[in-house]
Amino acid sequence: MPVARRRNRVRSLPLVGLLTTVVATGAAVAVTADPAGAAAGYTVTSLHFAVGVGPGRAQRCDVVGDLYLPSAASATKRVPAILTTNGFGGSAADQAPFAEQYARTGYAVLSYSGLGFGGSGCKITLDDPAYDGMAASQLVSYLGGAAGIAYTDAAHTTPAPRLTAVVHDAKDHSGKARRYDPRVGMWGGSYGGQIQFAAASVDARIDALNPQITWNDLSYSLGPNNVRPAESVTTAAPGATKLTWGVLFSTVGVLDGAQYAKDDPGRLVGCPNFADFVCPALVTAGTTGYFRPDDVAALRHASVASYVKRIRVPVLLDQGQTDTLFNLGEAVATYTALRRQGTPVSMLWREQGHSGGTPSAAGAAYEDARIRAWFDHYLAGKGGTTGSRFAYYRDWTGTFAEAAAYPVGATRTYYLSGDHVLQSTRSAVTAGAQRFVTTAAGAPTGLADPDALGGRLPAGTPIDLPDEDLPGTTASWQTAALARPADVVGSPTVTVRVAAPTAAATSAAGPAGQLVLFPKLYDVAPDGTAALIKNLVAPVRIADPTQRQRVTLPAIAHRFAAGHRIRLVIAGGDVNYRGGLAAHAVTITGSTADTLALPVVGRRDG
Repeated sequence: MPVARRRNRVRSLPLVGLLTTVVATGAAVAVTADPAGAAAGYTVTSLHFAVGVGPGRAQRCDVVGDLYLPSAASATKRVPAILTTNGFGGSAADQAPFAEQYARTGYAVLSYSGLGFGGSGCKITLDDPAYDGMAASQLVSYLGGAAGIAYTDAAHTTPAPRLTAVVHDAKDHSGKARRYDPRVGMWGGSYGGQIQFAAASVDARIDALNPQITWNDLSYSLGPNNVRPAESVTTAAPGATKLTWGVLFSTVGVLDGAQYAKDDPGRLVGCPNFADFVCPALVTAGTTGYFRPDDVAALRHASVASYVKRIRVPVLLDQGQTDTLFNLGEAVATYTALRRQGTPVSMLWREQGHSGGTPSAAGAAYEDARIRAWFDHYLAGKGGTTGSRFAYYRDWTGTFAEAAAYPVGATRTYYLSGDHVLQSTRSAVTAGAQRFVTTAAGAPTGLADPDALGGRLPAGTPIDLPDEDLPGTTASWQTAALARPADVVGSPTVTVRVAAPTAAATSAAGPAGQLVLFPKLYDVAPDGTAALIKNLVAPVRIADPTQRQRVTLPAIAHRFAAGHRIRLVIAGGDVNYRGGLAAHAVTITGSTADTLALPVVGRRDG
């Protein structure tokens, strides 16, 4: 059988350059740069902002940013504003193409470097509302005309002129009249996406959000457990630590702190450039394979999942289908929670994310138009439609498809038969068992490309590792060749019962004794070549292996072409995660109660 391969290619680069490039490309957000440059229609002013964060706003930080102001804007011709900040490891300069584009068309745009990045002081607090959210709130006050916040120097000795060119609202979204209440939205991706939730949770003056490729629950993002419902990513039991992503981001954060330590040496005290809990949390999770309860609580505190009830302004979620860091399930969880509480929300699934992806020109134009319509409607008051409540990118056509809401499609069920076949009917299921082992000390059971390196690196020596599991470390099932295409849009689910006698005996002791497995879905071509769909893996930590488990795989938008086969693999380890600490022998016996359910749109393959 030909070796399975992951779709992205990894290229070798020197470490520092590699880390910088991955973060910059992985945190890219949707915008079409205007090649005309900054010559016409707006001015750019670099500023320093004095902000107070933390308990009582007692910690003082210097935030650097650039104000892009339309030339025609004035106190008598006011314009709406957009506040934006960088992805992890970036700076205010990263948003220049967006800022230039929107300034030309009548928006004031303030792009700033987040705390701990790009020249701004203080530590990285993972978009904590009390720190990053409060810092953003004070920038909103500046946009509303408040004095004593913006300066022309880092020492905060020379005040910048008050800003009087932004439209004001009579009341904020809590119904309160505020003196400095600008008409302002927020835009940005990844780390610059979550900050929008953090800011809106503490400041009711913010009017609209467009968070892109960001998280719902950071404890899931960094240590996912996919024994979970389809509409949420938060779980009671910890998951399996993401090793390559954890190493990447901790390294980038420390390097960024070292680069600017001369301006703020205190950021290197304790955990270098991170909130103090981060370093011991990452070390422990990397060692044991899971986050401790206190660390899970801290990560969730910096996640919209913990304060979503405070998000009441319109939200256009924009998530990447090619993303092993923040998968589509995170956007689904946020979308579901917002929709249930009546917050205006739409969700867009685009091709590109932290792990690569390149949409068609038509797809990029569609996305840009949706973002423009969102801000024009909610900020500029131009009216018009904001588009469908759900849209997803079809890489098999290069276009978006729209729907009235999510989820879409109908369920197609396959049965895990004892003969290694995914059977489409109950009557075809036969008896039989598959047996495999997991490794000790969380070691991987095969080869694969490192997730965090993605597939969008500059030219270099290519490394294309085979996605290959060692014999005896997996169970697998496969359909017959499909007679017609099957378009899967949403989260596949696996219901399976595993037998692991040693894990059953040690599970009660806690996560260290529990079984960890790695389900994943492949598209198998007629020649036998198997591609792991979007490189997505669904780690599960099973608290009680005597019970049947329901596993929600990361959502996908994928066409299985006619003649292709669908393959489900459950592996005992993965190179990108820390697996279970103890080795276990596992048996899976096929039955009509063990299933793979796929959400299929359009015609379903029989």
